[in-house]
Amino acid sequence: MIDMAEQLPAAPAPVAALRAAGVSVWLDDLSRERLRSGNLQELIDTKGIVGVTTNPSIFQAALAEGEAYTEQLSDLAAQGKDVDEVVFALTTDDVREACDLFAPIFEATDGVDGRVSIEVDPRLAQDAEQTAVVARQLSDAVDRPQVYIKIPATEAGLPAITQTLAAGISVNVTLIFSLERYRAVMNAFVEGIEQALAAGKDISRIHSVASFFVSRVDTEVDARLEAIGSDEALALRGKAGVANARLAYQAYEEVFSTPRWQRLQGEGGRPQRPLWASTGVKNPDYPDTLYVTELVAANTVNTMPEKTLDATIDHGEITGDQVTDRYAEAAEVLDALDRLGISYTAVTDQLETEGVDKFEKAWGELLDGVRAELDKVASR
Repeated sequence: MIDMAEQLPAAPAPVAALRAAGVSVWLDDLSRERLRSGNLQELIDTKGIVGVTTNPSIFQAALAEGEAYTEQLSDLAAQGKDVDEVVFALTTDDVREACDLFAPIFEATDGVDGRVSIEVDPRLAQDAEQTAVVARQLSDAVDRPQVYIKIPATEAGLPAITQTLAAGISVNVTLIFSLERYRAVMNAFVEGIEQALAAGKDISRIHSVASFFVSRVDTEVDARLEAIGSDEALALRGKAGVANARLAYQAYEEVFSTPRWQRLQGEGGRPQRPLWASTGVKNPDYPDTLYVTELVAANTVNTMPEKTLDATIDHGEITGDQVTDRYAEAAEVLDALDRLGISYTAVTDQLETEGVDKFEKAWGELLDGVRAELDKVASR
C-alpha cells in the first residue's frame, strides 16, 4: 500500500488522518465549470482530494447549469453530430481534462490515486457485450491512464467487468449493494486479471475499485423499520448501511488473502480496493460525517459530495480503523433486521433496480437537455 501521508501534498488535518489510515478521499462530482474556474484544482490543493467520480446524474446536472458547454455544443452541431455523439464528446472531454489535473497525484501514488471515473451508458446495464464495447470506446476516447471506466454491478455486468479488465482497462464497478453480489464482483475482477496475465499484459498497470453504496441502504431499511415502529426496530435505524459496508470489507480481506489472489499479486497484481459511495448523509438526525468516520479502513476509497468533504474537514473525528474489529457487531445488525422480518435480499435487490433506473432516467434527461440545445443551435 502506498503511504499517501508521505507521497501527497499537505491536507487539512482530518483528510491527512484519513490518508494516514489508508483512505483515499475522492470528490463525487465533476463539471466543466469546476474545471475551467479552477475550483477542482483548488480542491486538490487545499482540501486534499486525490480523485473524482462521476455518474449520469452528475453529468446531467452539470450540463443543465450555466453556459460552459454552449460553445462546444455549437461546434459539434455544426459537424452534424447526433445527440449520443455529442454527449460522448462532452463527457469524455471533461474527464480527460480532469485526468490531466490529477496527473501529478497519479504519478506520486504509482497509479493508485489521481483517478477519474466515467460511466458507460446505463441503458446498457443488462447487455454485457455492448457494455464491454462502450467501455473500450470510452477508454480510447479519454486516452489517459488515470481513467476508470464505471460498469454497473448488475448480473449482466459481471462478464463485461471481466472482459474489460482482461483488455487491460481499469474499472470502477458501481452500484454494489449486497454482499453476495460484491463477492461475484471480486470474482469477476480476479478472473479479468487472470485473463490479462495469460494474454501477456502487465497486470501491475490494471487497477480497480468496487463501489459499495452506503446511505441508500439506510434510507430503505429505515423506512421499513419505521413502518414496524417497535422500540427494537427504531433502535436499529441508521445502522444497516455501515454494518453492510463493514461486512463487505471482511469479504474483501478474505478474497484478497487467498492463494488464488496471492499468485496474481506475486505477478504484480493490484487488489481491487473497496470504495464507499453514496456517503452523503440523507437523514439530518444522523451525524453528517457518519459514513466517513465509521468506515475508516486501510486500502479504501471514500468518494464524497463536497458538502460531506467540507463537514469532514470542519469537524470530522478520525480515530483510526473503525471496521476490522467490528465484524461481529455488523453481523448482529443484519441478524436483528432479519429477526424483524426485513429481508436483506429484498432490500438490496430493490436498491439495485432503483439505482439502475435512476441512472437511466438521468441519462435520458441528459440526452433531452442536449437535444434541446442542439435544436436551439439549429434554429439560429
